[in-house]
Amino acid sequence: MGDERGSATVLAVMMVLVLVAVTTGAAMVGSAVVARHRAQAAADLAAVRAAAQVSSGPAVACATAKTVAEAMGAALTGCTVEELDVVVRVGVAAQLRGIGSADAVARAGPAHRE
Repeated sequence: MGDERGSATVLAVMMVLVLVAVTTGAAMVGSAVVARHRAQAAADLAAVRAAAQVSSGPAVACATAKTVAEAMGAALTGCTVEELDVVVRVGVAAQLRGIGSADAVARAGPAHRE
């Protein structure tokens, strides 16, 4: 029979490495999901607030969207006014490095047009 001394140590090290890899992967996925939800929330609120200002002109509406997005930790990447609707695009950086950013788009405007 061969000498098996130290084989438990090798097995334990391999199990720890697998655990670290799984934990890191879960943290990265979690960070991406959180960034996506933060981006969508920022886009939604910025679009609604901008739509409330659309009667003051597109520049005011988009400035409002930028202020709201930045207050929520997002960067405004696009804002267009289409008649009474406002379309807002934002980006939010993920908390963990190497994941990138999450982008979201939201549209807001009146429910009924006359």
